[in-house]
Amino acid sequence: MADRKKRPADKVNLARKFELFEEYWKPKIVGEVNDFHVKIVKVRGEFVWHRHEKEDELFLVTKGRLIVRLRERDVALGEGEFFVVPHGVEHKPVAEHEAHVVLLEPKSAVNTGDAAGARTAAAEWI
Repeated sequence: MADRKKRPADKVNLARKFELFEEYWKPKIVGEVNDFHVKIVKVRGEFVWHRHEKEDELFLVTKGRLIVRLRERDVALGEGEFFVVPHGVEHKPVAEHEAHVVLLEPKSAVNTGDAAGARTAAAEWI
């Protein structure tokens, strides 16, 4: 999609945006703030262990529950809670049931970080 910085932003209704797709673990871009993307993603099951060498990653749960597994502990998030994974920290998101998550991360971030593989997905604007 065209560069959105040149246009005034429209308000975003997250619930409506989540209604526009069904697939899991495929982030969608819904906004940008400076050099960051605001993304939404539906998750269910386990993702892959990975790390982002240069990018911090914010996970904000808007529906359901998400566990962010770290090597030394698990961080359980409910609706309205967020957690920031610092760059360089290995993590694995897990959701027993469908959860809706807002991500805030630099535009350079790849969803699978250093892991790559079949779960790597280029985020698209919706």
